[in-house]
Amino acid sequence: MKIAEIRELSTAELKERVETEVARYAQMKLNHAISPLENPEELKKVRRSIARMKSELRSRELNQK
Repeated sequence: MKIAEIRELSTAELKERVETEVARYAQMKLNHAISPLENPEELKKVRRSIARMKSELRSRELNQK
């Protein structure tokens, strides 16, 4: 997910999306441990996407104060 797409989301949607992506990442990691994923680069993409979303949430939190 690109940063422009992330900035368009509301804070509530962004929090929900982070929870969903974290659960998806955990499931992908578990599946990869059992049998290798077809494309292990997906793990890195999801992890970085989560980091982008969390960074945007933190930025919004700091701007409100």
